[in-house]
Amino acid sequence: MTLFTRREFIKETGVASIALAAPLYLPNLSSNKKMEKNNTHFDVIIIGGSYSGLAAGMALGRALRKVLIIDNGKPCNQQTPHSHNFITQDGKTPQAIAALAKLQVQQYPTVSFFEGLAIQGIKTNEGFKIQTKSGKAFQAKQLIFATGIKDMFPNIEGFAQCWGISILHCPYCHGYEVRNKPTGILSNGTFGFEFSGLISNWTQDLTLFTNGSSTLTIDQTAKLKSKNIKIVENRIEKFTHEKGYLKHIHFKNGGTASVRAIYAKVPFIQHCGIPEALGCALNEDGYIQVNPQQQTSVAGVYACGDNTTRMRTVANAVSMGTTAGMMLNKALVLEKF
Repeated sequence: MTLFTRREFIKETGVASIALAAPLYLPNLSSNKKMEKNNTHFDVIIIGGSYSGLAAGMALGRALRKVLIIDNGKPCNQQTPHSHNFITQDGKTPQAIAALAKLQVQQYPTVSFFEGLAIQGIKTNEGFKIQTKSGKAFQAKQLIFATGIKDMFPNIEGFAQCWGISILHCPYCHGYEVRNKPTGILSNGTFGFEFSGLISNWTQDLTLFTNGSSTLTIDQTAKLKSKNIKIVENRIEKFTHEKGYLKHIHFKNGGTASVRAIYAKVPFIQHCGIPEALGCALNEDGYIQVNPQQQTSVAGVYACGDNTTRMRTVANAVSMGTTAGMMLNKALVLEKF
């Protein structure tokens, strides 16, 4: 996790201005509560310590549950410069939001943290055993997976370096910042047609890059042209950029195009294979299947955040994490009541 100086932390989180407006309790900023050396048994283990996992941890910590959060410090949005559409945190860096969230969760004495990678999960008579890459093992009655997904980028030079900066997945997260700017969509067929319609809300200077022969229907092509949305079928060779900000699209035929941003939907895989290995069902889109209480198809296993939904926003991840924590605690209460 990125470390901040005191001045940088205040600037990113707005703690100083909030403190002037109203009393606010924050834990000691110099504290970094570690897990006790021989502490290996917990009520709940949360795998994944970004927004959703931290939200679940806070809900459970407030419910007096003994919790371990295992995280390897590699969130999927680590190169995204700013987070948006999350009330009270709009425009903050993802690192600053996560840093403040972790500090607030650390104030709950029953919540511990372990830096590392969970590599195996085993069902036991008492619940579950989680093995980490370092060799350390932990046990818990229940599990929460807030492990996110891994995006699979096309084999186009420059794409990965621009992802989350100027090659975007969500107009609600980033569209306002590139409103009315020359914008591209990297897609084809029906999805490309529908995505073009959505993005036209933010800009009228729009081009659909099909990266090969168009698979649009005649009617779809006519509709896009009637809306002055250009269609370019040239195959893309590379994206040139400056620190992730697009400069030009270079085509294999030697031509170029210039846009400020491109929207793309890329395939993904589950970032963690443990839920599936335990028997958790995936839906037809590849997300972990959960009910409204964030329970998976395996008793005692919950999941929340990007690994369960295409609605990839910080606000939604936090909401799902809070729900998972509350519903899991309720289930534990009812076991004994």
